[in-house]
Amino acid sequence: MNKLSIPILSIFMIFFSGAIAQNKEGNIVEYFGKEKVNDVSEGEVIHLFKEGLILGTSGTPFSNSAIQYDPIFAEVLQNGFQINEGKEVFDSFKEETIAWENIAISENGEFNDPKLRRNGYLYLEYISEEERTVIFEASGHTNVIINGLPHEGDHYDFGWNLIPITLKKGVNKFLLSGGRFSRMRARLLITYKPVEFTTRDLTLPDVLQEEQEDLWGAIRIINTEKNSLKGAKIKVEINGISAETKVPTIVSKNVRKVPFSIPIPSNLKEGDSITANLYLQAANGRDIDTAKIVLDIKSKFKHHKNTFLSKVDNSVQYYSVAPSLTKNKENQALFLSVHGASVEAVNQANAYKQKDWGHVVAPTNRRPFGFAWEDWGRLDALEVLEHSEKLLKTDPQRTYLTGHSMGGHGSWYLGATYPDRFAAIAPAAGYPDLLDYRNSFISRISDEQIEKQFEMSAADFKQKINLDFKNTTEKDLDLITRRAGNPSRTLKLKNNYLHYGVYILHGDSDNVVPTYLAQRMREELGKFHNDFAYYEYPGGKHWFGNESVDWPPIFYFFNRRKIKSDAEMNKIDFSTASPGVSSKSHFITILQQEHPFEISNFKFERTENGLSIVTSNIKTLSVDLAAMDHPNLKAMVIDGDSISPFTSEIIYFENEAGSWKISEKPDDSEKSPLRSGGFKDAFRHNMVFVYGTKGSKEENEWYFNRAKFDAEKFWYRANGSVEVIKDTDFKASDYIDRNVIIYGNKSNNAAWKKLLKNSPVQFSKNQVKIGNKTLKGEHYGAYFIYPKENHEFASIGVVTASGIKGMHAAYANDYLENGTFYPDLLLFNDEMPKNGLSGIKASGFFGNNWSVENGEFVWDVED
Repeated sequence: MNKLSIPILSIFMIFFSGAIAQNKEGNIVEYFGKEKVNDVSEGEVIHLFKEGLILGTSGTPFSNSAIQYDPIFAEVLQNGFQINEGKEVFDSFKEETIAWENIAISENGEFNDPKLRRNGYLYLEYISEEERTVIFEASGHTNVIINGLPHEGDHYDFGWNLIPITLKKGVNKFLLSGGRFSRMRARLLITYKPVEFTTRDLTLPDVLQEEQEDLWGAIRIINTEKNSLKGAKIKVEINGISAETKVPTIVSKNVRKVPFSIPIPSNLKEGDSITANLYLQAANGRDIDTAKIVLDIKSKFKHHKNTFLSKVDNSVQYYSVAPSLTKNKENQALFLSVHGASVEAVNQANAYKQKDWGHVVAPTNRRPFGFAWEDWGRLDALEVLEHSEKLLKTDPQRTYLTGHSMGGHGSWYLGATYPDRFAAIAPAAGYPDLLDYRNSFISRISDEQIEKQFEMSAADFKQKINLDFKNTTEKDLDLITRRAGNPSRTLKLKNNYLHYGVYILHGDSDNVVPTYLAQRMREELGKFHNDFAYYEYPGGKHWFGNESVDWPPIFYFFNRRKIKSDAEMNKIDFSTASPGVSSKSHFITILQQEHPFEISNFKFERTENGLSIVTSNIKTLSVDLAAMDHPNLKAMVIDGDSISPFTSEIIYFENEAGSWKISEKPDDSEKSPLRSGGFKDAFRHNMVFVYGTKGSKEENEWYFNRAKFDAEKFWYRANGSVEVIKDTDFKASDYIDRNVIIYGNKSNNAAWKKLLKNSPVQFSKNQVKIGNKTLKGEHYGAYFIYPKENHEFASIGVVTASGIKGMHAAYANDYLENGTFYPDLLLFNDEMPKNGLSGIKASGFFGNNWSVENGEFVWDVED
């Protein structure tokens, strides 16, 4: 049996929690949310779940499968709750039958059992005498199904999760899946007010005594009413001054984190704090609720944090700064420092002493665990870099990258992905590739450990975790699906490290990220790189104090390197797996690929009279001649084709049947660096979730809840804030520059015809059409991305199904996690949630014109 919903980022925390505990020294390794929320301020606890049933399935905390699946959840979603004490379930990992068992809470009010960890399940029931709206508050679980509908969990056990639900009269059923720990808690609350603030999970800035501009904060609002909250505002009062902020729509029975503006009074004193009064006001001006927040007053010349509005989802994010000791001087250096798993960005910056020639800037990765600096963690790093460069007015040629542990991975990954943004990088205690790090666990587990932990021989264990394909088609489906993960395959981009100097720091006794991973990178760089340094800290474990990040030789190394200007670049070797993730180095940009999400590369060399470019897997590219600044340019040779003359500053080239020619800029309707897929890329550009209301009662309820499920997950995993609206409220003119995620199909979502009428993928009741293929039945589901018409960068993401069975098959939303693989289109049937890859019916990528005919797909359907 496989339950593969634990994020890959959690793996090293699961396997090595003991190793981390022994190294809890200094602020850098403190757990974010270490003070778990136990008190309830939002209402009254009307029920503490004290008894339940537990199922402890087996398996590993990681999987080599390209498709995540959960047979226990799939069974419940498709066939309803059929759980009782003694009911047997087949555990395919151990190939034995296991049964549901009774469990009761311990004295601290939590369920505690090793079986709850990772692959475990907890089943609970509550009998209500009437239909009523309550808050389900639980912690320690990854996901929960409540009366047949899925919701996000609280697998980091922060105590943040609040889910408004309507209890039905009679028996209500809850199924919770295991999280990072062997404990869970579940309670039901009655709120004090139908709409109210909750101060769990605030995002707040530091107030700087030298500044007077309004700042951004964020707070969550609970809406337990039947209707959406519209037209509300938040009024903030501090010391007699106020500011008002419109509250975005909050749909029925939902909790949303929203931005608010904070006015800044004068005559502030560093070291003090100020109290702000928040008023949630209805459209008619009536006060709905109030809250108080406390803001610290700091100096901008000392450690502090800044907030900003993210372009991803208009949420409030923050970053922390250790500013330069040299005050009010422009064109200083910027050191982007990316943190490790569980580390708060504030603590990351606090680990650094202030420098006299540059500013240390620590982004959040959107959460302390976040996305391992990939996906939305990558976007956060880029947003923080852009925001801080403008705010601090730093020297663009002196930007440096460093980080520890997961941040060491972030340094390897971001450095390889954006090589012309950094003058040098310094990974500390890092691993270059997340999946390779995960797979390193296999070589690190002894046979004795395997036998003890998994209760089977090492030979049987390794056979279990090896992929076993039923046929060639299944193998091809696996390969093309994994291809969507190539932007994260750092070592496939290793030549990008030639852009700058590399300093590797690692403890020689690190038992969390083993030292041999650093030694392997030293060996790899030694084959082609001529500007790197390597140091093993004697006796250094994973964390050996602040010098684990604030290591003086790193900054000595940084201080002697700058990013070369475009005019100085005589050679460039650049690779990318997707122009939508990373497209350029200096003055050459890859616009389109021949084979999407395979590695594309160009090697540029400046010659006396012109330039030479050698390419692989590139369909179109551009060269900015003005930026390149080659006064004697007479010839350009691309893959042996000599091209001239040149009549503009930016020249576009197209590879046609193996020969290069000058072309026009690709049309905005085609794939480009602004919009290149895969499916995950839809979740950006201030996206809005639009759910269908034109189907049956069951369909409408499902898609409404499905949209809220994604919104819940994006809040929890990405500190996000997503607008959720129904299809009949959607007006395309209100969302011109925003991505749209459609939940439903052509038959039940009114927005489909507005946005997807020309899409080559059409889902309707009991029918699927993809290109020239037509499939019949209610058991199909899909996730896909398609461009918004008449727009150069906005996209449509689609979570769809052809009927009830397909809807339930499309419950999983691990596309909002890092380390998962989603191409442009993934088509599946109702077997996928139970069996994984064998339920995938098509996977692949649209062509550069977003067509099926010009794309690359693997099919497992009958024509």
